[in-house]
Amino acid sequence: MTLAGCASASAAPATTESSAAPLPTGAPDPDTSLSIAGRTTQLQLEAAGSEIEPLDFTVAEWVNVGAGPDVIQAFRAGSLDIASNAIIPPIQAHDIDFDATIVGVLERPEPSYVFATAPGSDISDFSDFKGKKIAFSQGQSQGDTVLRTLKTAGISNDEVDFVELPSTQFLTALQSGQVDVAPLGEPAVTKYIDQYAQDGAVAIPSEEPDLLTILWVPTAVLADEDNVRAVRDYIRAWAQGQVWAWENADEWKQFHYVDTEGVTAEDADRIWAKANKPFFPADWDNAVDWAQSSIDLLVEGGFVSDFDAEVLFDRRFEGDAVAAVAEEYRGN
Repeated sequence: MTLAGCASASAAPATTESSAAPLPTGAPDPDTSLSIAGRTTQLQLEAAGSEIEPLDFTVAEWVNVGAGPDVIQAFRAGSLDIASNAIIPPIQAHDIDFDATIVGVLERPEPSYVFATAPGSDISDFSDFKGKKIAFSQGQSQGDTVLRTLKTAGISNDEVDFVELPSTQFLTALQSGQVDVAPLGEPAVTKYIDQYAQDGAVAIPSEEPDLLTILWVPTAVLADEDNVRAVRDYIRAWAQGQVWAWENADEWKQFHYVDTEGVTAEDADRIWAKANKPFFPADWDNAVDWAQSSIDLLVEGGFVSDFDAEVLFDRRFEGDAVAAVAEEYRGN
């Protein structure tokens, strides 16, 4: 049986009964294909080669989108079947009534963003954020980090000037002085500071973790059993790719940061020193609690309506990533 690669965004959502049904096991039909937004996994599978078992389905396309709003748009257009993001995009999708679900969870307890300042800025710590123009994307994890940082610093949302931009424009906004500060990830922050430190730009490491990396899919994708089998196989490869990179750090740093991203070997070492060991929880209760805390922050800011975070997760997939990795990468 040949399956369509992408489910239509207009397809009927899964019913409560179907979402509670046991997951199908085994390999998908050989003709099954999915379109995937997962640049890191794509590179890890390429770098690992035969050290990771090949996928049992066809990747119709590695779709070049990563930012949450772009992923949601691709989901709604029916051009994407599975993506990796932080927790905020599923929250935003739910708020606009797009039916999607989380099928994989990776926890990263160490902060991953750095607040970079514009050249010539007088910002030196979080207390200096008051009254400043902050790059902000409510539909992305950077927005969650901003809100958590302000709350910890005792600064209310109305004491700063949120400049709403997609994260892809944060660098340009810093360079032009459109914003005073922006949360950046690696290797972008390293490249930015290397270029603008001489002009007074500084990097202030976030103290707030961006705890969750999730895999999620439009619920309509799960209406077909072979698609479900393919999703489960991708979860396996996604988890094993994270572990391979951790266990083969020197090879991964060279392949990813130096050869692909173009940073120096010295910068790659510094970036990797802050990396999180992959941790796949066997129980998603902590992930649900974290998601609820993000929802609460967004509700407090008037960005979304309140709802129960549990509805974002399909717990039938709770054990899939855990089963794919060794004990030291599993958690309760």
